[in-house]
Amino acid sequence: MVAKIKAYKATEDIETSYRYIDEHRKVLEAYGVKQVTSASHDWLNDENTYVIIVESEDGEKIYGGGRIQVRNEKMKMPMEGAIAKKDERIYGYVDNMKGKKLAEFCGLFNSKEVAGFGIGSIFLGRIGVAITSQIGVDHLLALCSPPTLRQCLRIGFEIIRDLGNNGTFYYPKEGLIATAIIVNDLHDLPHAHEEERERIMNLREHPVQYAVEKGPKGEIALHYNLDMKI
Repeated sequence: MVAKIKAYKATEDIETSYRYIDEHRKVLEAYGVKQVTSASHDWLNDENTYVIIVESEDGEKIYGGGRIQVRNEKMKMPMEGAIAKKDERIYGYVDNMKGKKLAEFCGLFNSKEVAGFGIGSIFLGRIGVAITSQIGVDHLLALCSPPTLRQCLRIGFEIIRDLGNNGTFYYPKEGLIATAIIVNDLHDLPHAHEEERERIMNLREHPVQYAVEKGPKGEIALHYNLDMKI
């Protein structure tokens, strides 16, 4: 399998962002989820939001994607509203990081067509952490599902155990569990597994590259274009 992965500022490619929104919606609906906080489209015109898109080699199909949404005066992180419905301590938690640049890695998905290749967990996860160096983020937060938690911990995230039930919530609907996680040191990634840390650092040093990667279902050839020229 061959795929292209690119990262860009949301405002610089609205057409692709709408394609990403449409595919994300289809995946959510397939799981019976009609609306989640990260599915809001307010970020389309936000200069502080960055999109990662995974496409087929010919660009006709979108296999997956995600966003890095930087918290700013106009827009809070989607997870703040989601968690506050269950635990208002999220506001105090975020306020304690005043003066720091916070962002949420949100809106991650992969299509059923590529399920098992690791696009929505392994590759997008690495890339999301890697491109924070271009954005200048201090702390990266996220809500992750049980199947992706193990990989999130491998790439340097820690569970925010001060929130919810030891870090977990029912989200995006009753019966589905999400875990609140954070990377506190995006520069050195001290909690990442060494092989993951090395791969992330390589993507930072060489944001445009071609690599044959190993996923759960075997090898996948990826054309990376992560240079957002910020």
